[in-house]
Amino acid sequence: MGASAHLHSSGDMTSLVLQVCICLTGWITLYVLLCYLNGHRGYEWNCRLVTLFHGVLIVCVTAYIGYVDGPWPFTHPGTKNTPMQTLALALSLGYFTFDMGWCVYFRTEGPVMLAHHSLSIMGILLVLWVGESGIEACAVIFGSEVTNPLLQTRWFLRRTGRYNSLAGDVVDLLFVMLFVTMRIGVGGSMLYCELISPRPLLVMKCGGVAMYLLSWVFLVDIIRFAYRKCGTKYRLWQLRCKGVEVNGHDRKKE
Repeated sequence: MGASAHLHSSGDMTSLVLQVCICLTGWITLYVLLCYLNGHRGYEWNCRLVTLFHGVLIVCVTAYIGYVDGPWPFTHPGTKNTPMQTLALALSLGYFTFDMGWCVYFRTEGPVMLAHHSLSIMGILLVLWVGESGIEACAVIFGSEVTNPLLQTRWFLRRTGRYNSLAGDVVDLLFVMLFVTMRIGVGGSMLYCELISPRPLLVMKCGGVAMYLLSWVFLVDIIRFAYRKCGTKYRLWQLRCKGVEVNGHDRKKE
């Protein structure tokens, strides 16, 4: 049986709602400002700049929470939210709400990504509502967003025609390695600690399982992508080798 939830008073809830609204307004304002200053790049370019900024910012904030502010998420799941955790969750809730609305309006994402955003929004809302499990929620956000800058860099490389280069290969390799390490490896350990601890509520444990299963769905797509890319690279290597052989024979004839 999980620990009792730390439900907020009406004053606390008003403060939480205000924080989330301020954060949502901030992300929308940043997007509008980028569209104004960088309008020739298009809406998606500027939205991805907002996504990149959120990824870098929230990774830094949640890393500080986990490694400095505490508590350690592997040993203290289900504990009461701290002000720093609440701030980080409000930042991400504001961003995910903005990005979910943007994706639905422009119809740029498939059902898997929309499911990820929906689970993230519902999970953060629940953690803020009950007032506990903020530390593992921040750990999940850290693990989810730590690969985001690489994902956005990959998109920017493609749009600027620089993806089929060494930089593109390095970004893809780092993304796959980091995803498997953080989302599957570390994420699996975090889920195990969550499930065996008596403190977190059952609904929090179920949410953790859902997010981890979604990571495996993403992993299947990543494996398919890696297989296709490796196959393409291997075929190009074979063609280059055949080209070298043909050139060598031509030189001998001369």
